[in-house]
Amino acid sequence: MAIPSGAFDVVEPSQLVEVAGRLAGVSELAVDVEADAMHHFNARLCFVQLGTDTDIFLVDTLKEGVKVDVLKGVFSSSEVTKFFHASQGDLAYLAETGVRVSGLFDTHRAVTLLGWPKVGLADLVLSLCGATLKKEHQQADFSLRPLPAELRDYIADDVRYLVDVGRMVREACIKADILEEVLLDCERLCDEASVRPDALAAFSPKLPKSELRAERVVLAWHIAQALNRLRLGWAEAEDVPTGRMLSNMAVVAIAVKPPQTARELARLSGVRGAFVRAHGDEVLAVVKTLVEQDAKGTLEPLPEKNKERDPKKKKREEALLAWRKDVATGRKVTPSVVLPNMLVEDLSRLYPKSLDELEAIPYLGKKRVALYGEALLSRLREAS
Repeated sequence: MAIPSGAFDVVEPSQLVEVAGRLAGVSELAVDVEADAMHHFNARLCFVQLGTDTDIFLVDTLKEGVKVDVLKGVFSSSEVTKFFHASQGDLAYLAETGVRVSGLFDTHRAVTLLGWPKVGLADLVLSLCGATLKKEHQQADFSLRPLPAELRDYIADDVRYLVDVGRMVREACIKADILEEVLLDCERLCDEASVRPDALAAFSPKLPKSELRAERVVLAWHIAQALNRLRLGWAEAEDVPTGRMLSNMAVVAIAVKPPQTARELARLSGVRGAFVRAHGDEVLAVVKTLVEQDAKGTLEPLPEKNKERDPKKKKREEALLAWRKDVATGRKVTPSVVLPNMLVEDLSRLYPKSLDELEAIPYLGKKRVALYGEALLSRLREAS
């Protein structure tokens, strides 16, 4: 087990070029990133941490001229295994810098497919390496400069053991005969990584429609959308995360039970007293206007979602879910090894009718086609 000691701070463009050169010959690399999303409205990439068997590099992306796209070559090379843990958010931040990742091995995804009971990085480091990671700084502000010593140690430790952890988890996947399935999931994570969606356009309130009369759903949706627009403006003005200004839970609570007074507003789940004092009047005014429009019947109808063109798609999904459960039990693997949810969705929607069409489904893989191809086609036909 090779555990690098210390860490090298990369704070100048020339140093990053040097790091790129030093990484040119590695075949395995641990990667983590830190952002300030818990503390600011517009989250920024603050650090990219890189670990090898011998070195740790802390790339300070807030320093002028330190652009992580200098490392595009190593990140895009499928010949270099990149060990991440829970990579989805990290991949999005890297994508925003123009960096795409190939050769990903996500240890979180791997141990989830292995069915291990504890999947956190600290749990893996403790069980596999016998070391203890301090996790009390997970919500720290990594945009602070100079970075406090304890935060520097924390971000370095996130990659200090990750190469060795990755190797051991990969070996466990080989022994369990699920490596191909893990790598296909990792490939999909890389391909689907994109910049973060627009906070206004992407907002979709999860309204408890079972608790609302049908005629109240439209009003609740409009209240939620109006509150989202308001909280984005307030959060930007105060430079705080949107959810810290007003959480999604609070938005839904207000939408479901529109308050008429400040006291009613303050009693709703997730609504803080300080928020009511600062913004309560504006919330109540918007709610009142929408309630009045609803009473007059002048609210716009809900936007139409894509209607299901194939009425049997749901039946195929249910058939595949039941089938994968039985197969997973027989193979003694987690159901997602047999078919992850995304593949259940894809197969149900695309409805392949031959082995050739099945083989063309992205991320299904040759192994699954060989093991399950005829059975999959049979289940799909029976449910259609």
